[in-house]
Amino acid sequence: MTTTASFEPLFPEDRVLDPLLDQASELVSSSERLLPVLRTPLAEALVPQLRAMNSYYTNKIEGQHTTPARIEDALKENYSADSVERKKQHLALAHIATETVLEHGWATLPVAALFEPARLTTLHERFFSLLPADERFTSEGAPIVPGELRKVDVTVGRHLAPEPEMIEPLLNAWAVRYARIRAREYQVIAIACSHHRLAWVHPFADGNGRVARLHSHLALRAAGLTHGLWSPLRGLAREHAEYYARLSEADQRRRNDLDGRGNLSQEGLVKFAQFFLDCCLDQLNFMVRMTGFEGIAGRMRDLLTYLDSNPWLIGSEKSVIKPETTALAMEFVMLRRTVTRAEFAQMLGVSDVLARRITRTLLDFGLLESPSLRGELSFALPLKSLRFLFPRLWPEVDQG
Repeated sequence: MTTTASFEPLFPEDRVLDPLLDQASELVSSSERLLPVLRTPLAEALVPQLRAMNSYYTNKIEGQHTTPARIEDALKENYSADSVERKKQHLALAHIATETVLEHGWATLPVAALFEPARLTTLHERFFSLLPADERFTSEGAPIVPGELRKVDVTVGRHLAPEPEMIEPLLNAWAVRYARIRAREYQVIAIACSHHRLAWVHPFADGNGRVARLHSHLALRAAGLTHGLWSPLRGLAREHAEYYARLSEADQRRRNDLDGRGNLSQEGLVKFAQFFLDCCLDQLNFMVRMTGFEGIAGRMRDLLTYLDSNPWLIGSEKSVIKPETTALAMEFVMLRRTVTRAEFAQMLGVSDVLARRITRTLLDFGLLESPSLRGELSFALPLKSLRFLFPRLWPEVDQG
């Protein structure tokens, strides 16, 4: 019979915490390196692409991912005629919408509030309610009720999940233990540990991995670590075999007197938390490198040079782009603010006629956007620009 002690320890003992505290401290200090890019047009334009990317990678872990191009099509309400691909597009849109709504709706919540069990049912309800009714079924054909806790026994791999009547008591114990942790580095470790323990409870009939990953994403944001500019989801997907292996190891029972004092293996939990935090550090450091002002400005110049040499990419026989001067103007729009068309022309330093042609070219390619024919110009980040501006961020973009 499962009890609330069955998934102890929920947090490692002090004697094994030092390596985790080192990782957590590095994550906290490194996250501050993203502060200079916050509230720039670049960051604002990057966030929607990152949400689409997050949807791709969390669905990839589930084996239900479509291509980046089809996600972009779905965002424009252009769905595949193939029912399997269309369902994958719906899954991507459900993730993007859920992440967007809850990032805004929970923006001011403290980390402790995210451990309330109702947050988990909200995550599940929002995600699955966005799928068409005829797509809300498990792989076995059972209906998925958005937000409803599991009512049947399940086995996940070698893990027999707790009986349904124990789900609520276990989630309450999970919430109490993690919500009372307030020191920031300890909260970071708690987010890592809580990811596994939530998966262990397996509170829903379907969608548990999605809920756990979205919860971790939102908790790290609430902790002030991601600033909306990175997520563990990409890292977990890139190391999905190890991700599953570490989850499974943390499911194991305590081996001996040196393996903690709870029912489950403390060593397995620590190894999972170390893996999780390594993924976080890798993703954070990658985005710090990618958003560095000098680096991103140089990559913008490289993109414009490429477009200048390949005008067919923008539907033209001859390019009007002047890469060096246009790069300087784009750097301002990308890193500073929206500009009027007159300001942009002045920055280009060319004739009015040529300035209008360059502006039109950048609008057509998608690096600029405007609310009207004479409206102000703001920076945009089309999917096809990622290979230059954020190389290796989402490699699958170049695979069609």
